[in-house]
Amino acid sequence: MGIAIDISSACDIRIATQDAKLSIKEVDIGIAADLGTLQRFPRLVANESWTRELALTARFFDAKEALDKGFVSYVCENKDKGVEKAMDIAKVIVGKSPVAVQGTKALLDYSREHSVKEGTVSWAFPM
Repeated sequence: MGIAIDISSACDIRIATQDAKLSIKEVDIGIAADLGTLQRFPRLVANESWTRELALTARFFDAKEALDKGFVSYVCENKDKGVEKAMDIAKVIVGKSPVAVQGTKALLDYSREHSVKEGTVSWAFPM
């Protein structure tokens, strides 16, 4: 179960089904979430208190709570609808300039750990 949050935390866009049950479960088996969840999840939801509660209690949360806290972008009725939504988004993205998509993703990734000035100056004028 824990790896699902690790993997989804690394995704660019997250979609859940209405019946999804999520958890940062590692403390229940006596380990820390060590595959990126504790590094990525708090940045994604911008709520350290909620992140700490989930990581320290291992409680389950549902798709609505994940949507309300910003962990997922969409909640779909079922798996088929979720896959359909993902494919719709993918079709829009694939229709864009590959260079623009790749550059946008690189800037978003870079900006997680750098200031606005660092992101704009170093990207526009690499040293």
